[in-house]
Amino acid sequence: MCGRFNVIDNPGLQQLLKDLGIDLNLPPAINVAPTESVRLVRNVTGKGALDSARWWLTPSWAPAVDQKYAMFNARSETLSRSRAFSTPFKRQRGLVPMSSFIEWRKEGEGKQPYQFTPDSGALAVAALWDIWEKGGQPLLSCTLVTTQAATALEPWHSRMPVMLQREEIPRWLDNSAVIVDGDPVFAPILKQPLHVQPLDRAISRSTNKSPSLLGGVGDSTVLAPG
Repeated sequence: MCGRFNVIDNPGLQQLLKDLGIDLNLPPAINVAPTESVRLVRNVTGKGALDSARWWLTPSWAPAVDQKYAMFNARSETLSRSRAFSTPFKRQRGLVPMSSFIEWRKEGEGKQPYQFTPDSGALAVAALWDIWEKGGQPLLSCTLVTTQAATALEPWHSRMPVMLQREEIPRWLDNSAVIVDGDPVFAPILKQPLHVQPLDRAISRSTNKSPSLLGGVGDSTVLAPG
């Protein structure tokens, strides 16, 4: 599962966008939650393009925009068999750039939020997108692809976002490339070190957007790749 993430401009994110042919800096976005607008990179003209998309996929065939089903994450194991995700998986793949993501772990009588931050400062999380055109204006929306958690991450959560390595990005964005369920890109391994730090529980409320909430309230743990 990936239910919240952050975008903090840093050299790693700037380099990721430059590698994608996008020359701009992302504005900060704190505690981003499903249904909010996110920045989506997709290949629509042979090169990377950056768009704003609603983070909760609305399939093109859906009769209306609703939240009846949880469409903000897509399980990598069943993409090709899902009515909602199978077509985007074949030809509408993208990625969402971020600087960290947040997961919750049950501790005591509540849930403790933890921030997962890569060494590089940048994550390219695999996404799928679709366009719904039954309303007044076309709606571009997306979902983040998840996989089984790497062994090192399992103490915090059973799932994790699919974090693309730089060399994996061109193939993922190339919609002429055939990618199937079980592809190595979905392997449950960490591809770079992640720093894990507990956060103030106030961040559990999605309306709390203060950057100060990302400061951490305890010691950081480093998860090694593998």
